[in-house]
Amino acid sequence: MTSTLDDIEIGYDIDNAFFGLWLDEKMHYSCAAFDESHPTLEIAQRNKCHILAEFAGITPDTLVLDVGCGWGSFLEYLARDRFVKRAHGITLSPAQYDEAVSRRLPGVDVWCTDYQQFTPSEPYDALVSIEMIDHLVSPQQQREGRAVAIYRDYFDRLAQWIKPGGYFAFQAILRDRVPRGRKDLEDLQFTANVIFPGGLNPRLEQLVAAAAPAWEIVELVTNRENYGRTAAEWRGRMRANQAIIMEKGWGHRVMSNGDTVWNNYERYLSTCVRAFENHWSSGVRMRLRRKP
Repeated sequence: MTSTLDDIEIGYDIDNAFFGLWLDEKMHYSCAAFDESHPTLEIAQRNKCHILAEFAGITPDTLVLDVGCGWGSFLEYLARDRFVKRAHGITLSPAQYDEAVSRRLPGVDVWCTDYQQFTPSEPYDALVSIEMIDHLVSPQQQREGRAVAIYRDYFDRLAQWIKPGGYFAFQAILRDRVPRGRKDLEDLQFTANVIFPGGLNPRLEQLVAAAAPAWEIVELVTNRENYGRTAAEWRGRMRANQAIIMEKGWGHRVMSNGDTVWNNYERYLSTCVRAFENHWSSGVRMRLRRKP
C-alpha cells in the first residue's frame, strides 16, 4: 500500500469514540445506500451491506474476506444479520483492528496487516472491499502514470485468493471533474494531504482497465448522490456533538498541517459535501466475478 501505517494512523486513529459520535451506530465509514425504504443513516448503511452481500453471493456457508475491514462494521453485519459461519477481515489500522476484535463476533477472525503481506490459508468463496483502494496510489504515482498498474496488481492479487467463478463486491470513491476555483482545488488537496495522506481516489476508467484481466464486471452502479447525502449526515452529526468533541480534547488536538482536528474535519466534511454535489467526486459499486 502507498499509505503507510503512519498515514493510516493520521486518518483513522484519532480516537474510535470520536468517529463514533458522527458515524452511524455501527461505524461504517463509507457510502450508505439511501432510498425511500431506507431514509436514515443507520438503515441506509445496513442497506449498503445488504447490497454488497448480495453482490458477493454470500450465504451462511460462504467463507468471506473483507479487505480493509475498518472497525468491523461489515463483518458484524455478516455475523449478526446474515449468520455467516466464517468471515475474515484485514486492516492496517491498529485502532480499527482493536475495535473489530472487541466486537467479539462469532466465527470472525481479523488481522492487522497490509494486504500485500497477507497470505490466505485457504481459498475464499467471496471477497468484499469497501473504499480501501483509495489508499493504494499516491498523487505522485498518478502523475508518473503508474496508477493502473498498481490497481491491476491489487485486482490480480485478490483474484489469487478466491475460487474461480467466485464473486467480489467492490466499492470505491471516484475522482470525476476537476474544479476551476483555487479554493476548491486547495480544499481537495487538503483532504488528500492532511486527512488521508498517501492516497488518491481512482477514476472509474482506471478501475475498469485494471480489473479486466482477472475479473468480469457483472454489474456496475454509481452512487454520487448517496455519497453526498452520507457526507452531509456525517457533518451534521459532528456539528451536533461539537461540545462533546471539544470537552474530550479531540477537537483541540493539532494535526500535521498545524490546525486542529475540529477545524480540519469541518473543512474535510464540507469539502466532501461540495465535491459530490458538484461532480468533483463520485462513487461506484461493482459486482465482479473471477474469470476461470
